[in-house]
Amino acid sequence: MALLLAVVMYVWLVLPSLHAASAPTADNYAHEKDPNFWYDLAEKELQATLRAKQQGVAKNVIMFLGDGMGVSTVTGGRIWAGQRLGLYGEEHLLSWDKFPFVGLSKTYNVDRQTTDSAASGTAFLCGIKTRQGMLGLNAHAMRGNCSKADGNEVECILNWALTAGKSVGLVSTARITHATPAAAYAKTPERNWETDRDIPESEKKCKDVAYQLIMQNPRIQVLLGGGRSFFLPEGVADPDPDPSFAIDDASRTDGLNLVEEWKKEKRNNGFTHSYVYNRDGFDRVNPDETDYLLGLFNQEHMQYEAERNKTKEPPIADMAAKAIRILRRNPNGYFLLVEGGRIDHANHKNHATKAFAEVEAMDRAVQVAKELTSDRDTLIVVTADHSHVLGIAGYASRGNPITGLSVVDGEIEIERTDDNKPYTTIVYGNGPGWTADPRRNLTKVDTTVVAYTMDAAVPMSSETHGGEDVAIYATGPQSFLFTGTHEQNYIPFVMAYASCIGPYAKEKLACAKYEIKEKTRVAFNDPDAASLARRIGSACSSNIVLPSVEILVVPIAVTLVLPSVEVFMAPAAEVWTINLKTLAACGQSKRSEICRSPFVVSLNLPQKLSPSLR
Repeated sequence: MALLLAVVMYVWLVLPSLHAASAPTADNYAHEKDPNFWYDLAEKELQATLRAKQQGVAKNVIMFLGDGMGVSTVTGGRIWAGQRLGLYGEEHLLSWDKFPFVGLSKTYNVDRQTTDSAASGTAFLCGIKTRQGMLGLNAHAMRGNCSKADGNEVECILNWALTAGKSVGLVSTARITHATPAAAYAKTPERNWETDRDIPESEKKCKDVAYQLIMQNPRIQVLLGGGRSFFLPEGVADPDPDPSFAIDDASRTDGLNLVEEWKKEKRNNGFTHSYVYNRDGFDRVNPDETDYLLGLFNQEHMQYEAERNKTKEPPIADMAAKAIRILRRNPNGYFLLVEGGRIDHANHKNHATKAFAEVEAMDRAVQVAKELTSDRDTLIVVTADHSHVLGIAGYASRGNPITGLSVVDGEIEIERTDDNKPYTTIVYGNGPGWTADPRRNLTKVDTTVVAYTMDAAVPMSSETHGGEDVAIYATGPQSFLFTGTHEQNYIPFVMAYASCIGPYAKEKLACAKYEIKEKTRVAFNDPDAASLARRIGSACSSNIVLPSVEILVVPIAVTLVLPSVEVFMAPAAEVWTINLKTLAACGQSKRSEICRSPFVVSLNLPQKLSPSLR
């Protein structure tokens, strides 16, 4: 009896429910037969796109990176998540599916058609393409060669944000020293030099990634992820050891306890700080009273969401929320990178169900971020570093379990191949799921279980990345700039442009906030409404943002999108709607409440200005 109770408790605590709600019936979808349903749906989407806000300045930027989350993984994850809600699944929308602007990112790097996470991370965080396996270095450096690294380091968006006085944070379900988060701060010719024991004696001049994070990047305020063993020296007991993990393969040989070094630096500088290593400690952190947070929740990567011990590790949504609540205390704003790192690892194993569970977890994280922020001052970008060779095959019926066998006409007919055996809807181009002839018969196999290894066409111990373009989903200020097909290194330039940092810092008058077109130079310190309207005119287009706005007492940013002008100031306490004459009156009466309050003003301009305003 005690054994049975223990098993029940394990299942409840460790394994979240991965079973779908009761399957829907065809009657639930009868409305889809009506053409008007599709007409109305398309019209709603069109109107939503037309209403999409796309201008203004991003005080905050949050980048969600699904490692290996190619379009097919997004599609499979969407269907899987929808089926867990009791839907057919195909009609379901992930949080980023609702974003108004979508583009494509070309992921190749300088020396490979198909990139790895280090080179791609350097592209979407540092703005340059580089060689496979290198972090924060341009292509003049050589992989694994420390002497070639000197002088080839590049600045990344984390540095741009810090220079602008913003707060920065990194969250990952992988090791916090793994390729994607490391690309934000590390400069190394070899991504695998995560701890000092990984570096060959001949290359010891280079510092390992964990050392660089703690000793050379002290102003990163939030660090949440795995990889705890890389920060602890040999002989120091882990606070929450995993018996299956060989700590001697990762612990430091230089005697440095980087966790204690992190604590000491924060104490010496008078910062409130917390180091946590489990769910309980994490939950007890008060974001309103914490300047710096270091959370290392596993000796290695954090657990897969489908296998996560809920008492030991927080979900990615909770980590993202805590990070936002800490970083948003900075009045200058923040940059936050959140990586769903284990999508990639699951795909490498041909474990599609695990990969889709990771997508669903990141979906919740993005939704939480949307709820904690505003489109008026926060740009949110969701993308991937690369794809995988995951395919969605066959002609299965609507609502067929996405990780199940391909079935048509409900449960009546299993699709079969030329060898008269069934196959799964999810297949991989290569990987450990390959089996020798004769191909395995899946007729009585439950392929929906968490650790099931999907079929692969080519035998490989680890499935490879895919080289096709990946999607970029964006919402918030300047998000429309992601529309189209772009090189992957374009991404950080848009984020910098939207937030006036790095190459587009304020003094250069070149970013979203200070863009002044040749025919639309406007001085808002003119209190006369007629003169103001005449200067704006009806032929203006694109962004107009002004460095001096004395009329409103406080600095604001202005964007003109005919037939309206929107005036932004963050944080926006309230929303006001006023006309041009009211705006002009602010210059004459600074005692007016509307002139003193932080606000967002919407000025509706007619296509043809009335005579009184000319």
